Parts: sequence; C-alpha cells; structure tokens
Amino acid sequence: MSGAVSYHAGLCAEDRVAAEYSRRGAAIVGRRWRGRGGEIDVIAREGSALVFIEVKASRSHARAAERIGARQIARLYDAAAEYVATEPDGLNTEMRFDVALMDRTGAIEIRENAFM
Repeated sequence: MSGAVSYHAGLCAEDRVAAEYSRRGAAIVGRRWRGRGGEIDVIAREGSALVFIEVKASRSHARAAERIGARQIARLYDAAAEYVATEPDGLNTEMRFDVALMDRTGAIEIRENAFM
C-alpha cells in the first residue's frame, strides 16, 4: 500500500472508530492529538474518564493487533500523560487505553483496557 493510500485508510478507520464511540455515548474530545511524547489517534470522554484510543486497520483484526508494539505503547502512555496534565485532576484523571481494530470489511473490534 502506498503512503498516501495508507494515510487515507488510517483517516477513514479513525473516522469510523470515532463515530462508533460517539454512537455508544462517548464525546470525542481529540483526534490525532500530538504532544512531545507522540500522537493519540482518538480521545474520548466517557463521564469523567478519558479514553485514549489507538486505531489500527489491516486485512484482519489479528493482523491489525500485531502491528502494535511496545515502543508504540510507551509513546501512547507518554502522550496521554502530557494530555492529562492539562486536566483539572492531572495524572489522577480516570483514564483507560483502548485499541480499536478495523478489518478490510470495515468491521470494528474494540479492546478496552488493551494494555493491562
């Protein structure tokens, strides 16, 4: 897949995932948020909790999940820490880290608390 096609496929996957979280009642508060530590694909608020969502798309959910490595998880944690520093409760903000996987048919699998 070319760089431009991959980029647009990623945007499409993020749009679909954000719409799914909205459908479930979450408020989308950030998209492609970039801090010094890295980028967060989608940030949602569920009540007082923040949900940091890593979106991966591939031909299957399993294949998409394989594309998440330890370095990427560490960057996600760093970026989330930077983001919550702006929240009233700072690092005491309730939060979780989800992974949203999209396969080639467009089916989405959400894994809540994916890095525990």
